[in-house]
Amino acid sequence: MLPPDDFNPPVGDAIELEPGLRRIVAPNPSPMTYRGTNTYILGTTDLAVIDPGPPDEAHLQAILDAVKAGQRISHVIVTHSHLDHSPLARPLADRTGAQVLGFGGPLAGRSAIMERLARSGPMGGGEGIDHGFVPDRTLTDGEMVEAEGWTLEVLHTPGHLGNHISLGWNDACFTADHVMGWASSLVSPPDGDLTDFMASCARLAARDWRVFYPGHGAPVTDPAARLDWLTGHRLSREAAILEALGDGPADAATLAARIYADTPAALLPAATRNVLAHLVDLTQKSRIAPTGALQADATFHLL
Repeated sequence: MLPPDDFNPPVGDAIELEPGLRRIVAPNPSPMTYRGTNTYILGTTDLAVIDPGPPDEAHLQAILDAVKAGQRISHVIVTHSHLDHSPLARPLADRTGAQVLGFGGPLAGRSAIMERLARSGPMGGGEGIDHGFVPDRTLTDGEMVEAEGWTLEVLHTPGHLGNHISLGWNDACFTADHVMGWASSLVSPPDGDLTDFMASCARLAARDWRVFYPGHGAPVTDPAARLDWLTGHRLSREAAILEALGDGPADAATLAARIYADTPAALLPAATRNVLAHLVDLTQKSRIAPTGALQADATFHLL
């Protein structure tokens, strides 16, 4: 179900995806961001910039250059506060007079169990968090954000990060890093919560979407199939973890090395964090238990 590796648009160009919607890919390719962050420009007069991206002057200029005569940037909307999505929001707002909108700061939307884990012991995490992100206007689940020619529905979709939102636009949805166009998302406790992630997948699956516009990669033209793959992928990882624990207790790093045997070494730390997310989720389901405190380096066993 992973897409072919043929998404390679020119960086910095505002490419029309459909009437009233353009995309600019930021110059921040990496193993975790694919070709770079997708910045979307929605509208024909009052423009919403969705996920302005990393703090890059060339990308800022590319966004400003995309504003045509008779247009203005009226909204800067951040789907979540990771360093590849939110830092350029403030400079862009300062240049245009637009407000920055988001679900809240980096800890907003964190689940109760993840809050307890963050306070109880070393869990690691914190990858790529924009700790300084503060929106001018805090969005709420179900809220409608409107300007001339467009309306966006705010859908709180925690999992990848507690303050993650998706944005419904008619029968299209900007899914940011919850549903990406090239790989499954990193879920790293205590910032990420796999239980929330799966619930957010189910919420999106309950709607009949035409297309997903992700934070990285190409548009997803069969959203239902992509969500089926994403949830199936997570369930297969869960099954592999339970099978591996059937051979005896193990920690997240040991399990990741076994289950992600073909994963490049540079991505194994992220794989380990994904495994830890599953271990926390399975602990909450009373399928497994840690030996001692529930923390990042705990050893887990079947119940």
